Amino acid sequence: MKAIIERYRDIIIQIATPYSTGTGFLLLQEGLIVTNNHIVQDNRDAVVLGEQLPKQLARIVYADPKYDLAFLEVGPAVPPAGMPELGDEERLSEGDIVVSIGHPFGLQFSVTQGVVSNTRREVEGVRYLQHDAALNPGNSGGPLINREGKIVGVNTLGMEQGDNIGFSLPVSYLKQALSDFKATEGDIKVRCDSCTNVVSERQAEQGDYCPHCGAQLYLPSKAEVYEPVGVAERIEQLLREIGQDVRLSRRGPNNWEIVEGSARIAITYHEDTGLIMGDAYLCSLPTTNIKPIYEFLLQQNFEIEGLSFSIKEQDIVLSLLIFDRYLNLSTGMKLFRHLFERADYYDNILVEEYGALWKEEEER
Repeated sequence: MKAIIERYRDIIIQIATPYSTGTGFLLLQEGLIVTNNHIVQDNRDAVVLGEQLPKQLARIVYADPKYDLAFLEVGPAVPPAGMPELGDEERLSEGDIVVSIGHPFGLQFSVTQGVVSNTRREVEGVRYLQHDAALNPGNSGGPLINREGKIVGVNTLGMEQGDNIGFSLPVSYLKQALSDFKATEGDIKVRCDSCTNVVSERQAEQGDYCPHCGAQLYLPSKAEVYEPVGVAERIEQLLREIGQDVRLSRRGPNNWEIVEGSARIAITYHEDTGLIMGDAYLCSLPTTNIKPIYEFLLQQNFEIEGLSFSIKEQDIVLSLLIFDRYLNLSTGMKLFRHLFERADYYDNILVEEYGALWKEEEER
C-alpha cells in the first residue's frame, strides 16, 4: 500500500480560491484536475499547485452541482510516474479497506485509511460510499483508492458529529461526468441541477438558462470577479505594492500565502479581534542538539523589533502582529517587507549555523 500511496503523490493537487481551500487530483490524460464543485463554486478560476505542477491559476471548465464535481483546465505538467486508473466501485464490498488522500494548502500530504461500511448510502437521491477513512477539512475533492491502487471515489464530505464517518462519490459518477463533458460541444460547461443535462456556455439561452428545461444555470464563466473590501483590500494593496501576485496568494477567506526565498509566509486577518498575523514558517527543529537553537531564538526575541519567534510542533515560526486600526499602506509595507527579509535571512542562519532542517529535508 505504501508504494501505491507514493504513486499518487505527484497527482494530488492543492486548490485554493478567495472563499475556500481543498484538494483535487490530476487526470493528465484528460488534461483536467478533478475536484468538488463546492470548493470552486462562485469562481471563474482557482489557484492550483502540485508536486509536478507549478503554482498557477486554472480555469474552471465544468461545474456539476448535482453530483458536486468540477473540472479545472490543467496547464503544463510533468507526467506522473504512475498514471492513476479509475476503478469500479461495484467491486467494493462492506469491510474492504480504502485510503483517502488529500493535500490541502498549509498541510503536508495526508493519508487516512479506513473500512467501507456501506456501498450504497443514498443522500438526496445521490449514492455515496460510506467509510471511516477520516475526511479532514481541506481533504474534499481528493481520491478514494482501493487496495489495488485504483480510484473508486471522490471524497466529498464528512459528518461533523460523526466518529470518522466519511462519504465519497462513487467513481461511476465521475466516469459519466467525463463522458458527458467530452460529448458536449463547447468550452465551459455545467450540469443542469434540474434536468441533469450537461450544457455548454454557447448552448445556454442568454447565457443563463438551460435549453432543455429552462432552469437557471450557474456557469463558472458568469461568476462575479472577486473584489476584496475593507481590511482585506488594504492587505492585498500592500502585497501588490511590494511585488507579490495577489491572485496567486489567496488561500480562502482572509488568508494569503507567500513564498519568500526558502520561507513560507501565511497572512491571516481575524475580523473578530481585528488582529492581522503574519507567520513565516521557516525550517524545522532537528532531532538532536536543540538547546543552541532555543537559546538563539530567545536571544533574538529580545533583539528584533516588531517580530517574535515561536515553535509550532517542529516548525520554527517568525511572526508579525498588527491590529487593523494601525494598518495603512506606508506602515504595512515597511512591516511586511521587514518580515519577508528577516524570514529568508533567519532561515539560512538556522540551517547553516545551528543545524535546523530545510522543510524539504525534514519531509523526507
